[in-house]
Amino acid sequence: MDNDNNLTEVNGDKNHVQENITFKSLGLNDVLCEACEKLGWKTPTKIQCEALPVACQNRDIIGLAETGSGKTGAFALPILQALLTTPQRLFALVLTPTRELAYQISEQFEALGASIGVKCAVIVGGMDMMSQSIALAKKPHIVIATPGRLVDHLENTKGFSLRSIRYLVMDEADRILNMDFEVDLDKILKILPPSSTRSTYLYSATMTKKVAKLQRASLRDPVKVEVSEKYATVEKLQQAYLFIPAKFKDVYLVSILNDMNGKSVIVFSSTCTTTLRLALLTRNLGFTTVPLHGQMSQTKRLGALNKFKGKARSILIATDKAKNFSSDYSRGLDIPHVDIVINYDIPTHSKDYIHRVGRTARAGRSGKSITFVTQYDIELYQRIEHLIGKQLPQYSTHEDEVMLFLERVNEADRQARIQMKEMEDEKKGSRQNRKRKEKQNGDFDETKSTNKKRKHESNDSENGFGVKKHLKKKRKN
Repeated sequence: MDNDNNLTEVNGDKNHVQENITFKSLGLNDVLCEACEKLGWKTPTKIQCEALPVACQNRDIIGLAETGSGKTGAFALPILQALLTTPQRLFALVLTPTRELAYQISEQFEALGASIGVKCAVIVGGMDMMSQSIALAKKPHIVIATPGRLVDHLENTKGFSLRSIRYLVMDEADRILNMDFEVDLDKILKILPPSSTRSTYLYSATMTKKVAKLQRASLRDPVKVEVSEKYATVEKLQQAYLFIPAKFKDVYLVSILNDMNGKSVIVFSSTCTTTLRLALLTRNLGFTTVPLHGQMSQTKRLGALNKFKGKARSILIATDKAKNFSSDYSRGLDIPHVDIVINYDIPTHSKDYIHRVGRTARAGRSGKSITFVTQYDIELYQRIEHLIGKQLPQYSTHEDEVMLFLERVNEADRQARIQMKEMEDEKKGSRQNRKRKEKQNGDFDETKSTNKKRKHESNDSENGFGVKKHLKKKRKN
């Protein structure tokens, strides 16, 4: 593939999906149509309407669609249809840049393939290698993996091979094709069967048209399916901004959360510290809140996500990026029931705004987003408006009503900061105890080894001069 002219383009009508199009009319069999019905997918989304017929022709696909448009269904359904026709273990590989996204894709595959017994294995970092090796040894139908951990298994897990893979999917392809994953991706592509014997799908909300990247991914005469502009937000998303002084952000957040009581809300902040502080502050005021940030362990992060997805918690406060885990929450969260997204801190990268607000109004549902703009954020906000090509309305609030919460919010914030200090002191204390124990153990081991060495040296010297032998004879006599 030498240039962009080799791409066949399919541009969907952005504002209209034909009413008479059904999953059945797109070529899906009865089993999968029934599965879609059980999941509440009444009609195909735009990307599914464009991609499914192309996929049924065994063509490679580059799919560009906004976040929340049903991309996962667009690649999962044709793979499951092919699997029904030719059942085979280790049938498809899905690569994703984030752990959370990997688990969510696995859930969709298992839900769609429940009636046919589809088995999936999620291979991501931060989890036990041995249990993953056991899962791979059982030869699942679908492997969903982050590139780094998959390479670890390809190099170290005996008997694991991807030579039989028939489908390769790269979700959030723009990030997978960037430099962070280049080395791992090259290793994976060398091990996979040639492009002539497999189908390859690249899907993303925002993907640059870099021919070199596509060549490396070894696409074979791909069809480019595009149903949106490069940087678009879904139509059913009501977006607004709120211009407020920085010192009153907390009180405005609490006021909005109070107005939205009973609804599902994601609040995005810029740092782990702010995320934890806001979670404690809102909990102190009686809200059911759970934090999600990069300083949490993988188990705690999954636990937090499951509580929010299971509606045990109505508010999730999260950071965009968890640098310690190479994860990006604003892109990885796929939770259908989110009613509102609040940008407590405005994103420094305008593209992150698209991914943040894309957590609501997913797969045809309506949703709302509110972005806090302070006196320090005006330039960043103007960049976002330029990127999405529209001016947003101001969110309507009554300052007098909001300020009624001020005293309670300040007290809750004071308590939250005390709680954070206690948590930090506890961490420091446990770290010091651990170091003390390690030092004691080290000293004990050193003394033990020294005594052993001395004893050994003593034995050697005794043996050398025949003293030990002489003493033994003397004892016998």
